Amino acid sequence: MNSGLLKNLSIFRRVHIYKVALNISSHLSLTCACLKTHIKMTMNKLGNLVMDKWIEGDGTGSTLYNAINGEAIASTSSDGLDISAMYDYARGEGGHSLRKMTFQERGLMLKALALHLNSKKADFYKVSWATGATKIDSWIDIEGGIGNLFTNASLRRRLPNTPFAVDGDFIPLSKEGTFGGHHLLVPKEGVAIHINAFNFPVWGMLEKIAVNLLAGVPAIVKPATVTSYLTEAVVREIHASGILPKGALQLVCGSARNILDYVDERDVVTFTGSADTGRLLKANERIINHSVPFNLEADSLNSAILGPDASPGTPEFDLFIKEVRKEITVKCGQKCTAVRRIMVPKGHIDAVQEALASQLAQTVVGDPQAEGVRMGALVGQSQRDDVRAQIALLREEAELVFGSPDSVETTGADSEKGAFMSPMLLRVDNPASVTKVHEVEAFGPVSTIMPYDSIEDAVALSKMGKGSLCCSITTHDKKAAAEFVRNAASMHGRILVLDRECAKESTGHGSPLPLLVHGGPGRAGGGEEMGGLRGVKHYLQRTAIQGHPSMLTAITEQYQPGGAQPESEPHVFRKHFEELEIGDTVTTAKHTVTEADIANFANVSGDNFYAHVDATSLEGTLFEQKVAHGYFVLSKAAGLFVDPRKGPVLLNYGIEECRFTKPVYPGATIGVRLTVKEKISQEKRDAEDVAKGIVKYLVDVYDETGETVAIATILTMVKKLDQS
Repeated sequence: MNSGLLKNLSIFRRVHIYKVALNISSHLSLTCACLKTHIKMTMNKLGNLVMDKWIEGDGTGSTLYNAINGEAIASTSSDGLDISAMYDYARGEGGHSLRKMTFQERGLMLKALALHLNSKKADFYKVSWATGATKIDSWIDIEGGIGNLFTNASLRRRLPNTPFAVDGDFIPLSKEGTFGGHHLLVPKEGVAIHINAFNFPVWGMLEKIAVNLLAGVPAIVKPATVTSYLTEAVVREIHASGILPKGALQLVCGSARNILDYVDERDVVTFTGSADTGRLLKANERIINHSVPFNLEADSLNSAILGPDASPGTPEFDLFIKEVRKEITVKCGQKCTAVRRIMVPKGHIDAVQEALASQLAQTVVGDPQAEGVRMGALVGQSQRDDVRAQIALLREEAELVFGSPDSVETTGADSEKGAFMSPMLLRVDNPASVTKVHEVEAFGPVSTIMPYDSIEDAVALSKMGKGSLCCSITTHDKKAAAEFVRNAASMHGRILVLDRECAKESTGHGSPLPLLVHGGPGRAGGGEEMGGLRGVKHYLQRTAIQGHPSMLTAITEQYQPGGAQPESEPHVFRKHFEELEIGDTVTTAKHTVTEADIANFANVSGDNFYAHVDATSLEGTLFEQKVAHGYFVLSKAAGLFVDPRKGPVLLNYGIEECRFTKPVYPGATIGVRLTVKEKISQEKRDAEDVAKGIVKYLVDVYDETGETVAIATILTMVKKLDQS
């Protein structure tokens, strides 16, 4: 599987993903081809993916309904599933296969999966309609999730071509340099248990499994039952593709109250949903007794702040109204990041209320397939009932100034049969002296507007939510933005600063991004998801390792300072990628630096900084005499270590780090030790591409005393012997 993945990447791209699509199960084809027609004929029972087999649970299970018309569309049950065996299969079959793969192979696997799912996204859109989602809602969920796979796949370029990685730098622990330490990152040998919310049945799954799969850890996914039919459709495609190793992904669609009864110290649990449910799960005895990492991302009372400078008529005022209206209506307000509290300067509250009400009044609610509809339905009538109950609590303190919780005009649908709800705006004029607007969340198209007196006041109000996933401030005043962000950050996981300069490309208040952490303190759960490599490290065990630098070099497959540097024969630039060994070294001839070298380099480079060309200006400086340019030292080092003949080295790829550690004066004699530090294989873009890899070299420039005067890491692109 692993070697075949690399050799056949082009096949994955051009052939396999399309061939598999022709042979997917008839169940998925029927569901995706015409969900609305099919559900009127027969009600499917969803499958659970258990040990690479699709199994229907025992009994009748739960009935799932179309959010638009209220019709039953599927049933699901997990009764009778052997959850314990699923854990064993994931840890054994799935984990074993993934841990044998390198980060590069896992990244290519994610890329192949993203390409495959992207080719089938039109089918997922058809299924998504039943969740009450508009096209833009589905785009966020489906293509946002697939985009997460692509983004995490690209992280392979920042990771080594090994199944493990190192964290940080080598740490000397002895006077003579024979003993040191480092930190090793290896995949956990358990399973990632993902318990996801109902509002993003695709994105919620893909953004999580992308990270654990890249880390080399298998997953068991438990989507919220109410929208699990969409998650199941995507997992059926994943399973049919054959891209993932067996056991890398399993799915439980029905109720799984005992899903945490088998976790142990090898596993990681993530939960997205309500704060109350999250706290209940986090208190599970096995979570506590086995010290299982538990990442909680809970719904929170997120706030949007209108800056004091953003008065009516400014670009920021208009941006604010547009952004808040979007946050209320997109996904029918069913987003953990949605704006629940709208904070505006006291003098502008009436203008903001009027502008928002005007915008919300233009929102056409109804069947997303009907022309002109901009907001669909909540995921189900039980969810609508829950939102109504929360609105009733909010109205004990706040006035309803737009919309109705009890009725809504709909287009192309029956408002009573479907789970439709009007967008609603509440208002409270004394936000510092009330509590419910800072504690009660109506998880729907509902938000509360409130005034503030100063930035300090806005910060205090935002913190009354007791910890939020995100907030935003719309302002063109840099001083106001700095004051708010620096003081509000401690209680927020993410802060967007929106103004006229970034608005065109801004992803908006409610959009978590794969390369940034997603989570928040307090009520928001205290966890972090995604965040690029930070997210991957959640599934890696960090272990301190100690020993001789040569031993640590062998363990990490990265050269550690003080390790053995055997002289390379032939020169390292004469070796192909596969022939190079970590630690291979070239010790160069030496060069004595002259004043002419310094003057000539100043003329060529145009760098006439006084320390290089004017000895009369050195009084009171760190220099004793005219000093050689640091870049001259590095350039001369390259002249010393380069083998100029044509060979396997294709090009200089760049410099990662460079420091000049000691002044070099005329008369100093410098030499270089060039050592293979790390090797990273690259995939071929197509059949015609040259097979190659990136080799990182440690460049150690030293003087006649043996002291290092400059040190750098350079990257070269090196051809492989094997061009297949």
